Amino acid sequence: MFAKCAATLGAVVCMAGCMVEPAGPAHHEFQAVDRDKAGVVRVNLNFGAGRLIVGSGTEKLMRADFTYNVPAWKPEVDYHSTAGEGNLTISQPDSHGPHIGSSHNEWDLRLNRDVPMQIRVHMGAGDADLDLGSLALRGVEVDMGVGKLNLDLRGMPKQDYSVRVRGGVGDATVRLPADVGVDARAAGGIGEIRAPGLRSSNGRYFNDAYETAKVRIHLDIQGGVGSVRLISE
Repeated sequence: MFAKCAATLGAVVCMAGCMVEPAGPAHHEFQAVDRDKAGVVRVNLNFGAGRLIVGSGTEKLMRADFTYNVPAWKPEVDYHSTAGEGNLTISQPDSHGPHIGSSHNEWDLRLNRDVPMQIRVHMGAGDADLDLGSLALRGVEVDMGVGKLNLDLRGMPKQDYSVRVRGGVGDATVRLPADVGVDARAAGGIGEIRAPGLRSSNGRYFNDAYETAKVRIHLDIQGGVGSVRLISE
C-alpha cells in the first residue's frame, strides 16, 4: 500500500511540474556585512514566511542569524555601495516549490545604529518584530501579507522621517516615542483603530509633543483585516 501511495504521489508531482521538498533538520547560518564608507544605506528585506526579527546591536553594518529547515529557503544576501550610498538586500528565494512536513524559518537581524538607513520590509506571511527606534532612520516602509506586525519606533531620532505601513490580514501594533512629535494617518479596512495616548482630528493622530517638537515622525498606516494600535509611550 505504501509503495502504491508513493508512486501515486510521485506521479502527481511530476504532472504538476514541480518538486516537493521535504522539511528536514534545522540549518543555522550566520552572515555579516562589514561597515564601509557609505553615508546612507538602503535596506531591503524580502521575507516569504516565518518569523522576522530586526533590531540594533552590532558594530558591523549587519549581522544575521538564519534558521530554516527547507534548504530552498536559504537566504540570499547582497551588499554593494556606489557614490556613498549602500544597498543591502536580503531575500528568501521565491522559486521553491511545495514542501512536506513542519517548516521553520526565522531571521534575526541586527543593524548598525550609527549608519543612516532607509528600511523597506516586504513580508508574505508570519510575524514581524521590528525594533527600529534606536537606529538612525531615514524612512521605513512595511508591506505585510498575512500575519502580525510589532513595530517599535521608540528612540531619540535626530531628524524627521516617514513611516509607511500597509497591512493585509492580521494585527499591527506601532509603539511611538512620547518625546518626539508624532503625526499619524491611520485607516483600517475591517478592524478597529486604537490610539491610546494620542489625540485624533479628522483621521489624523497627534501626540502631546507634536506642536513644540524639533523632530517629528510622520506615519501613514493602512490595515486590511485586523486591528491597528498606535501606542505612545
